[in-house]
Amino acid sequence: MILPLLLLSLTLPLAPLPLFAQDSNQPSGTIEVEDNRETDAAIANRIRAILREIGGYEDVTVTVAAGIVTLRGTVLDAAKAAELNVIVARVEGVVAIRNEVQETTDVVRRLDPAIERFIARFWQTVAYLPLFAVALVAFMAVVTVGVLLARLKKPWDRIAPNAFIADIYRQVVRLAFVVAGIVVSLDILNATALLGTILGAAGIIGLAIGFAVKDTVENFIASIMLSIRQPFRPNDAVEINGDEGKVIRLTSRATILLSWDGNHIRIPNATVFKSRIVNFSLNAERRFKFSLGIAPDADMALAVQVAQDTLNALPFTLKSPAPNVWIDGVGDSTVTLTLIGWINQNDTSLLGARGEAIRICMAALTQAGIEMPEPTYRLIGAGGATAAQTERTAPAPAPAPTPDDALDVQAHAEHELEAIVEEERRVKGDEDLLNRAAPTE
Repeated sequence: MILPLLLLSLTLPLAPLPLFAQDSNQPSGTIEVEDNRETDAAIANRIRAILREIGGYEDVTVTVAAGIVTLRGTVLDAAKAAELNVIVARVEGVVAIRNEVQETTDVVRRLDPAIERFIARFWQTVAYLPLFAVALVAFMAVVTVGVLLARLKKPWDRIAPNAFIADIYRQVVRLAFVVAGIVVSLDILNATALLGTILGAAGIIGLAIGFAVKDTVENFIASIMLSIRQPFRPNDAVEINGDEGKVIRLTSRATILLSWDGNHIRIPNATVFKSRIVNFSLNAERRFKFSLGIAPDADMALAVQVAQDTLNALPFTLKSPAPNVWIDGVGDSTVTLTLIGWINQNDTSLLGARGEAIRICMAALTQAGIEMPEPTYRLIGAGGATAAQTERTAPAPAPAPTPDDALDVQAHAEHELEAIVEEERRVKGDEDLLNRAAPTE
């Protein structure tokens, strides 16, 4: 049953569906009673003449019967087909419109207008070439002025705190003159309306790039801030975000440190700008600190006095600020003394001074009869009984060192690191943003 119906439907003629509804843009008003062939012919001729003048309706046929206009044929696009209803409805005497015009699918006919537009634009471009040349010359002239102005060295170095900021000023001047050249050239071409589109597109692109390279932009801004207000100088001993060393240089991307082990530490400037910075070199005086344990039954007052006198007598400790000693805590079998002293770190090694102070203070306390706490051990034998302690013959004690016997604690290692830093700065001096004349925080 279904198969015969399917075959019957395939044999029926397929009428093309009208592209547009017939009741759109239909003429309104009262329909006159009088009707004749002369009126229909006049309406048809009038519509054909109008379509010829407009153009693009060469394949459209017009027939009129009893005031009803029938339009058949093809056009290039749907807009022209829809426009037919508007045109025909304005002709006097039209009662109704039957628009059966369809959009053509002929490839040749659809390409012809595109080719014509291309040829027209080509000749329009050729006609504009002299004006384009004038606009290009104006653009190059403005940009050349900006480049020459940016190449001047003295004015930018005079108003900028350092070479890095001066280079930024030069880049801003170049960019400003490039934008000015674009504006002048577009004005010559009478196309200044494009400037808003260009700037809008540039703004969107810049925003997208800004999100994509957010860390790089943040690092660049931090470099500017650090170069203006420099928190350290070359060869300063600093601690940044837990890393210690001597400052080699500040670049536009990172701060380079030389660690105490001779390694390079590269810290991004964004991290440096946001981190806690400890500068040990701003003051020449620097403190060393250590702790010593004494027996609980020792004379505490005597121990403090001996340690204080020993620190004062050391040749490398400063009298102002003065050394100090105090009892810092009590343990199970020891009393802790805390000792501090100050040195001139430009001449004295901090680690060397601390080591010598420990050695000589321990010897002075021992010489004064202040015993150091000793650990107690219990030895358990195989049978579970405590083994007898064996006595050992102690060697003869060496003469106790005095403060005058202190070893050389000059800052030889620190000076050698400073020489390494100066040599690297000499080799790569152009990449450094640090300036000894710049203000500091």
